[in-house]
Amino acid sequence: MNALPDTDPAAHRQDDFPDRHILVTGAASGIGAAVARQLLARGARVAAVDRDEAGLQRLHAHAADAASGGTDLSGRLWTASLDVRDAARVEHVVAQAEAALGPLHGLASVAGVLEMGDVVDLDDAQWAHCFDVNATGVFHVCRAVARRLRERRDGAIVAVSSNAATTPRAGMAAYAASKAAATQLARCLGLELAPHGIRVNIVSPGSTDTAMQQAMWALGSSREAVIAGDPARWRLGIPLAKIATPDEIARAVLFLLSDQASHITLHDLRVDGGATLDM
Repeated sequence: MNALPDTDPAAHRQDDFPDRHILVTGAASGIGAAVARQLLARGARVAAVDRDEAGLQRLHAHAADAASGGTDLSGRLWTASLDVRDAARVEHVVAQAEAALGPLHGLASVAGVLEMGDVVDLDDAQWAHCFDVNATGVFHVCRAVARRLRERRDGAIVAVSSNAATTPRAGMAAYAASKAAATQLARCLGLELAPHGIRVNIVSPGSTDTAMQQAMWALGSSREAVIAGDPARWRLGIPLAKIATPDEIARAVLFLLSDQASHITLHDLRVDGGATLDM
């Protein structure tokens, strides 16, 4: 089988997910798309889901362009529209994914949303939106996949959370609280699944060059301001003096999904350039 080349030149290239079937939520853009591309490059079968159907089409086109030697993606990449807030739809899509690509071996739960605002200014809809996607949506997907992995006593789950889950951020209460909920959900799930040989871990990125981060800059921040920090808002800068790329976060996700992390579970891997002093 020919592998898709990794778009990140710093990533090592090897088929360390041969025929493993991984479901990726939030796969249409940003970190989720990077995870899907890297998994394909390393031999996995990928079920890529997102609400953004146009983004999924771009992912498929990119993967087809990157394929070498006439690689047939029909049995390697499957896409479907999915709103993780809809529990019934989640169950249906997970079943469809297994029908298309075979039994699941893992999950990268990446889908997430951001609502900004001080607590006193947040409205109920903003709060609910963050929790519906970032916490309840993660629960829906993790539950559906975990039920299947538990039956087979095999697999790994990685939830992409945020360093804001453990570090207070002014103006980000809804996002931070919802990500804290997702982090603790994943850790509890990991404890429950450990006796079945299934690992569950968390990747907590800091500022990453995605559409979500760029939307924050549009509200008055900037790449330079994030790197420098803001003492007036009690926010540290980034010691490594750079914003993460989606591929850098994706490599951490792939590590925890892979057999290289075979004795790691319940772990929260912070990938933020030192922005939270690795709290």
